[in-house]
Amino acid sequence: MHLLMDRAYEGDATRQLALDLGFTPVVPPLSTRIKPWEYDRAMYKRRNEIERLFRRLKGFRRIFSRFEKLDVMFIGFITFALIVEAVRSVNTP
Repeated sequence: MHLLMDRAYEGDATRQLALDLGFTPVVPPLSTRIKPWEYDRAMYKRRNEIERLFRRLKGFRRIFSRFEKLDVMFIGFITFALIVEAVRSVNTP
């Protein structure tokens, strides 16, 4: 399973933690690295889609202000918001 990471988290310790947890870190090395590593460039470019999804979810006031006190209600509303976003993307030309 891949773990898309921001370039700010490209440190050795963070990458090693991701590997220890069974993930394949997808993060570009800094240009100053002596031994840069290979990463999936196409998958890293898709990280933007995830960031845009979080921005759209923050448009739901109940999510960004966390009105629900119970975790199950909060997760339920996130699920509802994701369904609304999925329906919007299907209906958008």
